[in-house]
Amino acid sequence: MGETLSTQGWGLIAGNGDFPLLVLEGARQRGIEMAVIAIREEAAPELEQAAARLHWVSLGELARAIELLHQEGVRRAVMAGQVRHKQIFSDIPPDARMAPLVQRLATRNTDALIGAVARVLEAEGIELVDSTLFLEPLVPRPGALTRRSPDDREAADIAYGRAIARQIAGLDLGQTVVIAERACVAIEAMEGTDETIERGARLAGGRPLTVVKVSKPKQDMRFDVPVVGPRTIEVMRGSHATALAIDAGRTLIFDRPRVVALADDAGIAIQAFAAEETEKEAGA
Repeated sequence: MGETLSTQGWGLIAGNGDFPLLVLEGARQRGIEMAVIAIREEAAPELEQAAARLHWVSLGELARAIELLHQEGVRRAVMAGQVRHKQIFSDIPPDARMAPLVQRLATRNTDALIGAVARVLEAEGIELVDSTLFLEPLVPRPGALTRRSPDDREAADIAYGRAIARQIAGLDLGQTVVIAERACVAIEAMEGTDETIERGARLAGGRPLTVVKVSKPKQDMRFDVPVVGPRTIEVMRGSHATALAIDAGRTLIFDRPRVVALADDAGIAIQAFAAEETEKEAGA
């Protein structure tokens, strides 16, 4: 089940959703009990019961988070769970460690902000590791995940959509596009995948949609890894979306059996594309 890991000195920096809970369970299955730094504005209350050692910090309290990680003896940390992009414009006050870091950013996007935090952690002797390290079964291999593969119409929309999505992902604007009849009807920005799909449905006027979600051309697997879950499929069903394309090896599928069952029940095709195809498109 992967490489042998030391069971000591692990921490989890937890954002929203089920991702942190799944990481905790995956680590526990390998004999690792993580200390958790939970972001107050994002993380789920269920972490209180799931974690043996947990501390709540505000999104702007970088100095406090580092102090707690050192206090817990953390040398390697996983960052799991989304911090919503719109938090960049929130009124959460940054502390004396976070404020200058934000001010120095050339651009205020996810990669820039979290990448800067990762460098601060590394300077403090805390290595940020691949966020999928404990979740290998949730990362799909290439191929169709559902009973049916995309049909000719959907395949044409996927080919077009992946070319568009790769460009916006490379600019760190978003990772999802919604396609109808080889026209791009919605591009993800700060609102997130589900709202992008719903907006695409409003604009498409009832036409069948294809959803394409990609990783970034040089995806840093330590943070902001693309995620698909049951809610995504439910939103697709309500939006007349009939196919979903994702990147194999670079996407997490939460509750995969339910995701596949929901998709099959709705007649939605899910296809994962190989890393070679992803790299080829990135260089195109």
